[in-house]
Amino acid sequence: MPKTRFSKAETRILEQFWKLGTCAVREILDSLPEDERVAYTTVQTLVYRLEEKGALRKVKKIGNAQLFEPAIGQSEYRSGLVRDLLDLFGGSPRLLVSNLLETGTITLKDLKALQNAAPGTQNSRGRGGKGHA
Repeated sequence: MPKTRFSKAETRILEQFWKLGTCAVREILDSLPEDERVAYTTVQTLVYRLEEKGALRKVKKIGNAQLFEPAIGQSEYRSGLVRDLLDLFGGSPRLLVSNLLETGTITLKDLKALQNAAPGTQNSRGRGGKGHA
């Protein structure tokens, strides 16, 4: 998928499609919490924009209602966001993580937990460091 940006409103609609699957504009509107409800035509416009951007595709028409489904998955979308975020830091994960640490968004404890949860890692031992004999 080409590098496409989505507005917050478009992303919110796309999230509803991931949650509900194939559905019509009315179903998306009805699935939104009361405090996020907007006009039907607003949701319709967002759906058509997402279709133009390649994030949704028409599946079929039932009566007057068009049914749409996601054309991209959540993981593909998130991967694109992470790539964009890394681009802001010159492609350097270290600079990104350093910034997250400096701003207090993550802690050293969080980093240790991530390190321990990373696939293929056991502990810091056995990773090229000096062993203790």
